[in-house]
Amino acid sequence: MVRRAERPPTNPSEWIVARVCSEYIQYCEDGLSNGSISKSHRDNAVVWLNDLCGYCGAMPVPQLKKGHIQKWVDRHETWRSPATRRGVLAVVQAAFNRSAELFGVPNPIKGLKKPTPEPRLASFTAEDEQALYDACEPCFQNFLFAAIHTGLRPFCELAKLTADDIEVVDRGMMWRIYSTKNEKTRKIPVRPEVASLTRTLMKTAPKGSGKPIFRNTQGNPWKRMTGVVRFIGLKKKLGWDADPVKGNYSCYTCRHTFAHRMLSGFWTKGAGCSIETLAELMGDTPQTAFRHYAREWGQYYQDPLWAAIGETSRQKGPLANRQERKATRTKQTADSRTRQKPTATRKKAAARGHASAARKSK
Repeated sequence: MVRRAERPPTNPSEWIVARVCSEYIQYCEDGLSNGSISKSHRDNAVVWLNDLCGYCGAMPVPQLKKGHIQKWVDRHETWRSPATRRGVLAVVQAAFNRSAELFGVPNPIKGLKKPTPEPRLASFTAEDEQALYDACEPCFQNFLFAAIHTGLRPFCELAKLTADDIEVVDRGMMWRIYSTKNEKTRKIPVRPEVASLTRTLMKTAPKGSGKPIFRNTQGNPWKRMTGVVRFIGLKKKLGWDADPVKGNYSCYTCRHTFAHRMLSGFWTKGAGCSIETLAELMGDTPQTAFRHYAREWGQYYQDPLWAAIGETSRQKGPLANRQERKATRTKQTADSRTRQKPTATRKKAAARGHASAARKSK
């Protein structure tokens, strides 16, 4: 692990990559202590920058090239997501920017391009969901089921849920969720099928036990690495690893599936929820939820806007919408052809009229 030396080198040319990483990690540790930096950012910085040091930590900073960073990122098979790559590169860039600002060390990767942020469009179909359940053992099946039906972040939220976080009210069951990502707590209602599963699992993890509701086959909480490896194995088992779309599925796709289904009214007969409601359920800001989901799935977001001005909801879900648009195009084509026919008839009638008039004049 990177450690901070007593005093940074005074000559910028004497700096090595490990020194840059060490200074930034210490900055994150101090920021976590005074509340200016989140625990998740500190944790990510420690993991990623130590990994970078294992690759090129002894390299003098002036010799570091953008190509070194790109090659390092490409070596990690689990960093295929544009969002993950953006996060990694942002932390590395922040470390070098800080050393440049405070110690005058030239930043050799300044201008390194990060992947363009993409809307989070990957979501399971009902068939995909069932295939996952059929292919995995009950513990992971319960974990994925709850993730799909609540939209919680799989490992920093759902995996940490205990019976002490569960409350039953007149209308149903509510969960109190603390997110280590944004260090905020929210309360969300859960669907009846999720509440039923939770009651069953609480029998072996009652209040006061400290045991998480969703546990692996050894009875331990689901960890990120364990879940990732398990899901990669499922993709291979189902033959999804070679599919250009399904090959990108991950545990986090459960969260995106929830967002897609909420916006499209999957569980509410086509009545999609608003972005504000989705954001509250998922622990995001409305701006983040819109950027991640509504720009591409925005056809489902328009219904609340019409409802706000008193217009009746017409939303029927994605399949019905496609069928309706197809029927509309067919009708427009037919109407166009119908309008063209009278025009031709009128021309023929006019021609016959001119001929008749010419005969009479003779």
